[in-house]
Amino acid sequence: MAAIELRDLGVRYGRRTALAEVSLAVPEREVCAVLGRNGAGKTSLVRCLLGQQRPSAGEVRLLGEDPWRARARLMDRVGVVPEVPDAPPGLSARELSTLLRRVHRRWDDAAVRARLERFDVPLGQPFGRLSRGQKTLVQLALALGHEPELLVLDDPTLGLDALARRAVLEELVGELADRGVTVLLTTHDLAGVERIANRVAVLRDGRLLLAEELEPLKERYRGRAASPLDVVPLTLEEIFLSLHETAAEVPA
Repeated sequence: MAAIELRDLGVRYGRRTALAEVSLAVPEREVCAVLGRNGAGKTSLVRCLLGQQRPSAGEVRLLGEDPWRARARLMDRVGVVPEVPDAPPGLSARELSTLLRRVHRRWDDAAVRARLERFDVPLGQPFGRLSRGQKTLVQLALALGHEPELLVLDDPTLGLDALARRAVLEELVGELADRGVTVLLTTHDLAGVERIANRVAVLRDGRLLLAEELEPLKERYRGRAASPLDVVPLTLEEIFLSLHETAAEVPA
């Protein structure tokens, strides 16, 4: 069963097309990285997926339901880490956890505290006084507090230092190993996400260039070499750059 399914998704803002005929399926227990340059349509895709925006065309299914119609019910099964960490600035991580415990049917306060201690984030510090990296780590701990079936992360490592990036990726690896949670994330950290993603989708100017499993994709690129001396893209970053260079050569 697909945890996420997009069928011919389209989003328009007036005359501007943000997404056009995007179809994507993410099976349960997989990690899908959505890649694209700024303005490629990643944020519009995430907003439609979370029921924050109604598509101009096509269909969206999140855990089998329409997120535009069933957002409140679905958010009890989905964890979200936004691109810009956002919470009441005067509340501490401990207070935010207490508040969310009243919202969700399942809430593991001890697991939230344990994650924050592991991240070395002060539990009593007001959210507004935390660093950018600490705020993201708080959001990740809270997003996992109700043991979601699906985790959606919008560029979670953007602006983080190396230690905070590693903490985010290691926590995701742990969640995948322990519970097999489905993950969709947009990211610019191609080297980091290559460690955990088993499926990639690449957007360019609102259109999907590809959506497939990562290892077969890498093997396909390796297969282009006519001899062992040929230089072919081997990393996700190299494949991403190659795709955009090739797409730029094709007339619109």
